Amino acid sequence: MSGHSKWNNIKNKKGKEDAKKGRVFTKMARYIMVAAREGGPDPEYNPSLKMAIDKAKSYNMPNDNIERAIKKGSGEDDDTHFEEVTYEGYGPSGIAVMVKTLTDNRNRTAPEMRHAFDRNGGNLGTSGCVSFLFDNVGLILIGAKEGLDLDEAMMAAIDAGAEDVESSEDGLEIKTNPEDFAQVRDNLEKAGYELGVAELTYLPQNEVVLNSEDEIKQMEKLIDALEDNDDVQDIYHNWQGNDED
Repeated sequence: MSGHSKWNNIKNKKGKEDAKKGRVFTKMARYIMVAAREGGPDPEYNPSLKMAIDKAKSYNMPNDNIERAIKKGSGEDDDTHFEEVTYEGYGPSGIAVMVKTLTDNRNRTAPEMRHAFDRNGGNLGTSGCVSFLFDNVGLILIGAKEGLDLDEAMMAAIDAGAEDVESSEDGLEIKTNPEDFAQVRDNLEKAGYELGVAELTYLPQNEVVLNSEDEIKQMEKLIDALEDNDDVQDIYHNWQGNDED
């Protein structure tokens, strides 16, 4: 996937999510709660919590909301337990789709996922049916800005342990092995670089173009339906057509 494509996808996703802040904050709070419960309330010693907080802040989630989610997640009196469940399926023309959820009730979430796929030209598949088409990587984006030396930043990323670095007019796209992600991110932050995106994600090995207008609309509706579900945290797909929206 090109750096240009990834930057545009990030911008478009942020734009969509900014329009639905209340729902996004609910999802981010759930993400933070689970991370705090599993690894403790201190982000300095809990990389998963640090990543959750950074992601929440990227959506401008207020610090008070973040603190409440940490306290709730690490509290003893909260009997709500979320589990991570990944659903895999196909969109129009066999577009591969992976959906990461945090749910407190599989019996509710699974039918909702199936319904979203069925209504929008796709079908829910079995575990592992499309995940082999994606690479699990750490992704860090450093935006181009005045005074930033991209060559110097690129060398800093490589020295920090990055697996691959691509430069474009938008900035740097840095990929890491999942196990090296936290180290690379922390080293770049300590070096003073402002990270636009820093997350563990799934990138498609190849992308598919939809040529039919009906299929494009179905795919857009499928993504919207999944994003509107409170249990859904992240959606990954190999559709190439939505980076020019």
